Amino acid sequence: MPIRTASMTKRISANGQALHRAMMSRMETGGADQEPSEAESALIEERRLLKEERDKRKAQALQSRPSALDRLVRTHHPQAKDKTRVRKETQDANETKKAKPHRTRAEKHAEKAAALDAARRSPKKPAK
Repeated sequence: MPIRTASMTKRISANGQALHRAMMSRMETGGADQEPSEAESALIEERRLLKEERDKRKAQALQSRPSALDRLVRTHHPQAKDKTRVRKETQDANETKKAKPHRTRAEKHAEKAAALDAARRSPKKPAK
């Protein structure tokens, strides 16, 4: 099971304390010239491995990573269909409808002027 990154410093610290206790107990019992015990050599090896793992993780963290833009570009969406081919097929299948005839601006103004003129000339109805 991999070691969590957050616990790496605590593990190295705990290992160093245990190693220090083992070295001090060796110094008290036999002196400085005595060889390290199996427990002490195991602690030394574990500390070396922990420091190597920490250095490896730090080097990996310093490497460049893909930016948000790179990840956005590399999505796995299906490829778009060729729109020109699809458009031609739909045009062949359905005939285009002709637009309704619209009155021009001039025709609208002429019609409005005629209505105003007719209203002016018509006889006025008496008020009740």
